[in-house]
Amino acid sequence: MVFTFGDPESVLDRRELSSYFEVWHNNRWFEPPLPMDTLARSFNMSAHHRSAIALKLNLLVSHLQPSRWLGADDFERFAIDFLQMGNGYLEWVPNMAGGLAQARVSLARHTRVGTKPGVFWFVTGPVGSLDHQFAPDSIFHLQQPDVAQEIYGLPEWLSALQAGLLNENATLFRRRYYLNGAHAGFILYLNEALADAETSKALEDRLKQAKGVGNFKNMLVHIPGGKKDGIQLLPIGEVAAKDEFASIKNISRDDLLAAHRVPPQLIGIIPQNNGGFGGVADAKDAFFEIEILPLARRMLRMNDWFGLKVLVFRNYVCANGDEIEIETGRRIPAAGAARR
Repeated sequence: MVFTFGDPESVLDRRELSSYFEVWHNNRWFEPPLPMDTLARSFNMSAHHRSAIALKLNLLVSHLQPSRWLGADDFERFAIDFLQMGNGYLEWVPNMAGGLAQARVSLARHTRVGTKPGVFWFVTGPVGSLDHQFAPDSIFHLQQPDVAQEIYGLPEWLSALQAGLLNENATLFRRRYYLNGAHAGFILYLNEALADAETSKALEDRLKQAKGVGNFKNMLVHIPGGKKDGIQLLPIGEVAAKDEFASIKNISRDDLLAAHRVPPQLIGIIPQNNGGFGGVADAKDAFFEIEILPLARRMLRMNDWFGLKVLVFRNYVCANGDEIEIETGRRIPAAGAARR
């Protein structure tokens, strides 16, 4: 197994790497190379991660033409499973004549590839509790290929998993920091003979009032005849250390965007320079052609498996009026599109 969810570990620095070359099974189905439950929970690990997947999903859904066999809801669940989990499953639901009545999604979190060819399982609890075996050859399985095994797919963004978790941890650390509020930043050391108990009590009360409305205000301490080091601030930790929160957030965000290959202006990233990111329309056209088009054409493979046009996409219209035919990948110039 390449990743474990917990302590961060390198991809190649593990003795257990050899175990990833073989996917284990329980004589009924193969276990996925990654825990699907935890992989599903990582969907919300970062706003940039979820937003990038939502962008791809929205572009696919906006060009979907629902058919009599595949509804919009089933396609959307199939697409989000494929993007997040690296696997998408559709079940052949037969009609009374044995033909196709409906292509129904089977959630990737619970679907397992059986050890027998053409057999799939739906697993929702401990082994033997609520397991359901699908009819043989009734499941279409689309996977994002993995170089180490061919049974399950792995999501393309997996290389940025640690960056996404780091982004989440940085946010949670900052939230706890602010929620704590009364953390000890320093010790006020008072070593002044002229400072009696009443003066010490006044200093203590003034420090307590420095939270909330009274924070970030200066405080005057007047001790006539006092010495230079009569009052000292002794830091407990590195309270003056440089705050790396923004840097961590930005670096982990860039790793996620690189893994998803998403233009930043399409998911609401604010540019940090005067030049900006360029035009949104041009970025959307390029992103659709190099990312969404291949993704949609992979999904169209289900039509060959079902033997019907279960999935149909309408053409994408570029900013200059050109159309991209998703089924063939052919670009139709604006003049030709108008004649059609």
